[in-house]
Amino acid sequence: MSLNDTERAVLLRAGDAELTLRPDQGGRISSLRVRGDELLRQGERYGSFVMAPWCGRLGYGRFRNGGRMVQVPTDPGPHALHGTVRRRPWRTVTATTASAVLDHALTGPWPYAGTVTQEAELAESGGSLTLRLGVETAGDSFPAQAGWHPWFLRRLTPGGEGVRVDFAADWQEERGPDHLPTGRRIDPLPGPWDDCFGMNDGVRVTLTWPGRLELTVTARTTWCVIYDEQEEAVCVEPQSGPPNGLVTHPRLVTPLEPLEITTTWAWRPLS
Repeated sequence: MSLNDTERAVLLRAGDAELTLRPDQGGRISSLRVRGDELLRQGERYGSFVMAPWCGRLGYGRFRNGGRMVQVPTDPGPHALHGTVRRRPWRTVTATTASAVLDHALTGPWPYAGTVTQEAELAESGGSLTLRLGVETAGDSFPAQAGWHPWFLRRLTPGGEGVRVDFAADWQEERGPDHLPTGRRIDPLPGPWDDCFGMNDGVRVTLTWPGRLELTVTARTTWCVIYDEQEEAVCVEPQSGPPNGLVTHPRLVTPLEPLEITTTWAWRPLS
């Protein structure tokens, strides 16, 4: 990293783990190294970014809040993707050796004032990472979602064996030709996936890099998107609602009730 990049980055360390946060790149985790192995795909689009105030695809960029129809800009293609905060600068609120808090004030094109806060904390042992997200309003109530979009490397070493993704889902959200959930819940299908799964007892997905590392993603939420259609990386995305959830499963953020979600990534070496 250049000197300017170092000044913008927030580096956390515990045990054999090192984590880098980039407030200047949407508050994303740009690097997670365990025992020297980089776990996340590198680049400004990758790492692990926050999805808020919606997750995944928002159909045609439209949702209703009470009697108001809201339109936000769409990405290439017909839908709006992954919220507004991943491409905006964040602020470092606090940072210690092993934990940090970042926040971002919601601005246009999102029409409601509020704040998104992310806390990252490495366990003292260096064996896990806990991430917490909060979405608060600064005035009017609005529907919102929050979650994470990590890009885990498929291989930790050149020529290494590819990662295995294991999970047990209670259902899969059927995906229509427009890539939005149809509202039907179907039995989980074999991959490859770009799909949302429902897990009634909370998200639990294990990634295994044979002979090197096992990492388990858990979250006290029902929905998780699994994406494994790229050669370089796989994504395991715990989120507070399904794609297009501002329309189909609206969760209202009010002055008395913020939206909060937590995920933990725990790992253990296999060698």
